[in-house]
Amino acid sequence: MSRTQTELQDGLMNSRMVPFTRLTPRLERIVRQTANELNKSVELSIINADDEMDRTILERITSPLEHMLRNAVDHGIETTSTRLKSGKERSGRITLEVHREGSEIVIQLTDDGRGIDVEAVRSKAISQGLIDADDNSLSDLDIMQYIFNAGLSTSQQVTQISGRGVGMDVVISEIRQLGGSVSVVSELGKGSSFTMRLPLTVAVSDALVVRAADRYYAIPLVQIERVVRVNPEKLYDYYQSNDATLNFEDTEYRVRYLNEILSGNKLNELVVNTNTSLPLIIIKNRTGQNIALQVDQIAGSRIEVVVKPLGQQLSNIPGVSAATIMGDGSVMLILDLIALMRNAQLVKNITKAADAKRGRIESKSTILVVDDSVTVRKVTSRFLERQGFNVAVAKDGIDAIEILQDMTPDMILLDIEMPRMDGFEVATQVRHNSRLKQIPIIMITSRTGEKHRERALEIGVNDYMGKPFQEKELLDKMQKLLGEGVSLTNEG
Repeated sequence: MSRTQTELQDGLMNSRMVPFTRLTPRLERIVRQTANELNKSVELSIINADDEMDRTILERITSPLEHMLRNAVDHGIETTSTRLKSGKERSGRITLEVHREGSEIVIQLTDDGRGIDVEAVRSKAISQGLIDADDNSLSDLDIMQYIFNAGLSTSQQVTQISGRGVGMDVVISEIRQLGGSVSVVSELGKGSSFTMRLPLTVAVSDALVVRAADRYYAIPLVQIERVVRVNPEKLYDYYQSNDATLNFEDTEYRVRYLNEILSGNKLNELVVNTNTSLPLIIIKNRTGQNIALQVDQIAGSRIEVVVKPLGQQLSNIPGVSAATIMGDGSVMLILDLIALMRNAQLVKNITKAADAKRGRIESKSTILVVDDSVTVRKVTSRFLERQGFNVAVAKDGIDAIEILQDMTPDMILLDIEMPRMDGFEVATQVRHNSRLKQIPIIMITSRTGEKHRERALEIGVNDYMGKPFQEKELLDKMQKLLGEGVSLTNEG
C-alpha cells in the first residue's frame, strides 16, 4: 500500500513538471521592450532553461520575474555613455540561470550594472525605522536585504517602468507564499545578483512542528540548518542584556524568541529555574550573518504537510508564508523564518514609536490628500486645515508613493481615477507596506458604484465616499478612524 501511494505521488508530481523554456520568449520580450523604451543596450542570457519545475510555481513567479527584469534594466544597467566611461562593455548583460539543488529550484538573476549603494540603503532603512542607527552588528549583505521592504528605494526618480519602492515587496511576498526565499548580493559599480530558492513542488513540503507558548507552527525544513539545545540561563541572560549577538559554540548568533516575536511575551524566568535546555533553530541564511530562533519545544519529528496559500487577509503578515490543515482539522501556520527575524526589529521600533506617540500631550494629525484635481486638493486642504489638521497633498498615485517614502501620515484621503497610478494601486501598495499598512484610508470618488466600493474594501480601504462629499460626514468618518476628538468648526 505504501509503495503504491509513493508511486502515485511521484506520478502526480511528474505530471505537474514543466520546462522553464515556456517563459523564455516572454522574458526576452520584456527585456527587449524595456531596453528600447529606455534607449539602453541590454543582452539577456538564460542558462539551463530546459530544467523543469512545478507548473503552479512557474505561473506564479512569472510576474515577479518580469518585474525584477524591468528593475534590472531600469535601475541596474547604466546608460551606454555611463558604461563606456566606466570601462564597461557597451551592452549591459543580464543572466538568468535555473538549476536544481536537492529539493529546491534555484533561479539566479545577475546583472553587470551599477550595483547597490549599501550606505544609501542603510540610511533609508534607518529613516523608516527598520533598523537602529546605532546597530553595527549588521553586515553589508544583511543591509542589502532591506531593499525588499515595501517603499524602501534609493532611486531618485519615479518611473513607469519599474516604479520607485513599488514591487520588490510584492515580489518577495509572492515567492514566500510559495515557500521560497529571495536574497541579494551586490558590489557597487559591478552589479547585483538575486537568488530565488523555491520548492520543487507546491503540493507538499517537509516541515518541523514547533511550539511557542500554547500554539504550534510548521517550519519548512529547507529553512533549517540544524537544531541545537542551549542552557536556559544563558539565553535568559542574553535577552536581559543589550548584546546584539549570543556566543554559542564559538560562533556569534543573533537570536530571537519566537513567542516574543508573535505575542510580545518574554522568556519566563520560571523556565530558567527548571534548568531544562531549550531548542534553538539555526536558520539557513546566505547573507553572512548567523541567525537563530528559540522556541519552547520541538513537537516530534518532521512531518509532510500539504501547503495551502493564505487568504488576502493574512497574505501580508511578515513571517507567515502559508498554512496547512492537520489531521484533526485544525489549521497550522507555516512560518518564513528569514522574514520573521527581519521584522522582529521593525516591530520593536514600531512599539517604541507608538509608546512615544501615546506619551505626547498634544499633537496634530497629518492627512495626505491624493487627487488629480487642483480644485479638490485646494478645497479639501483648506477645510482640513480649518479643523486643525496638518495637510500634505499629492497630484496622483506616483506622487503619493514618492511622498510616502519620506513621511507617514495619520490618514490618507484618496481618489480613484488618476493618471500614472490610480487609487486602487496606491491603496494596494500601502497595505503591502509594513510601515504604512495600518494607516486608515478613505476613498473619495465620483465612482460610487457597488463594484468599485467592493474592490476598495477588498484591498483594505477603511471607508468610501462619493463626490462631492459632505463636510460633516467626512469629519465623522475621520473621527471614527482616528479615534481623536476632532469636531466640525465654524471657522472660515
